[in-house]
Amino acid sequence: MRLLFMRNASGGVRVGYAVGKRQGRAHVRNRGRRILREAFRRLAPGIAENVVLVLSLKNSGLKAKATEVYRDLAAILKRRGLLAKTWKDAEWNAPVGRR
Repeated sequence: MRLLFMRNASGGVRVGYAVGKRQGRAHVRNRGRRILREAFRRLAPGIAENVVLVLSLKNSGLKAKATEVYRDLAAILKRRGLLAKTWKDAEWNAPVGRR
């Protein structure tokens, strides 16, 4: 997984999902985007404010399970300090709240 991020002074969180055409046919790319969106949706309550994110899967990520992508994304965001201090390490099966 690749993560590009930039601090944003205007406030809020903006996110984009990128899966390249060379990575597979449309149904493979769509699955990759769906998995990225779901992983982000589950992590969204814990994302720090004022950031712009672009999430991209590598070829191996397109074949991974959704839970693996979720854990990888959580680890990357935590390592970069983009998860809020109050965020608890929620598991995939934890109830998901809205922002």
